[in-house]
Amino acid sequence: MLFWTIVKVALKSLLAHKLRSILAMLGIIIGVGAVIAMLAIGAGARRQVVTRISAMGTNLLVVRPAQRGSMGVMTGIQQNLTVGDAQALITSTTEGADAIAAVAPVVRGNVQVKYRNKNTRTAVIGTTTTYFPVRQFEIEHGRLPTEEEVERMARVAVLGPATARDLFGESDPIGEIIKVKGINFRVVGILKSKGDQGWFNPDDQVLVPYTTAMKQLFGLDYLQEIDIQARDATVVNAALEAARAILRKRHRLQLGAPDDFDIRNQAEMLETAASVTRTFTVLLGSIAGISLVVGGIGIMNIMLVTVTERTREIGVRKAIGAKDRDILVQFLIESVLMAGVGGLIGVGLGVGAAKAIGALTQFATVVQMHSILLALTFAGAVGVFFGLYPARRAAILDPIEALRYE
Repeated sequence: MLFWTIVKVALKSLLAHKLRSILAMLGIIIGVGAVIAMLAIGAGARRQVVTRISAMGTNLLVVRPAQRGSMGVMTGIQQNLTVGDAQALITSTTEGADAIAAVAPVVRGNVQVKYRNKNTRTAVIGTTTTYFPVRQFEIEHGRLPTEEEVERMARVAVLGPATARDLFGESDPIGEIIKVKGINFRVVGILKSKGDQGWFNPDDQVLVPYTTAMKQLFGLDYLQEIDIQARDATVVNAALEAARAILRKRHRLQLGAPDDFDIRNQAEMLETAASVTRTFTVLLGSIAGISLVVGGIGIMNIMLVTVTERTREIGVRKAIGAKDRDILVQFLIESVLMAGVGGLIGVGLGVGAAKAIGALTQFATVVQMHSILLALTFAGAVGVFFGLYPARRAAILDPIEALRYE
């Protein structure tokens, strides 16, 4: 029997029992749609996480004080990072130090910020002009604080766009005076928006000179963080090792003694976050894939019923010369067609669901072609796997017994 003739017969058989065929395909439709939608959610989450971390700089190293304690009992954070440490990181001639492109000292705190009758509680970051390129911040309006303003502890501030909206609405804040912890600061710039990053919103902050923040706002004589920018992604590890050597020397740590600081590699954080979201995506896809297996069981059930109903037809076909292989191929094609049509409908349902989720919720979704191909391939494999037993059962029927079947 020619292949296309078998396909036509299979299609006629499916169309003859439309409702039954649709019900049999329902599991495949839901399964394929769920797989595509879940993978789209996972891919969207991964892209969102990577974008947010990358927005803070991929060549970034963050130095923070280590916790202090003994015998496994931590009693707090050490206060051992100084302005001298930050200066040494950029001026040192230690081997590998040329991999360090820029350094920014950082102190921070959450305080009340006021403008006339409006106020908001937000993060205030004390830093220097290098912080902006290190953290990939750009100015939307106004300017950055100058080095001279940093040195003389000037009371100038750069606002995040969300903070500016909270305090000024649609008015231009440049040149206006705000109160930070009761102290007057002149607004000199507004940052470009980066978007809320969940654990931290870079659009909701106030940046001031670190000298002003340390002496006038927080009363600190130590730094809470030192941000380091490597020259490029290829020398991040060299910059990290150089920074570790410089800080160990300045802190007079003996050979073998543990670091009293912690250096975090932003690229490693990026890879870790991407790995976690990949695992999350696989988990979602696997859970959704279970419904495809259930759909396959439904197809096998319907095909077994079909074989029983068409026993006499099978006997007639064999009596006029159809081989076992022809019967096997005929019923297998019906099973695969059922799974394939259900898969195509499921693709439309899954893509539509992913788009709707992205439009109606805060979940970002990304429909990828390989996820569609994966879902369709799996649907086809389910059709073959669960259709093979009914097809083989039809193929091995004895033609004489089949012709006698009532």
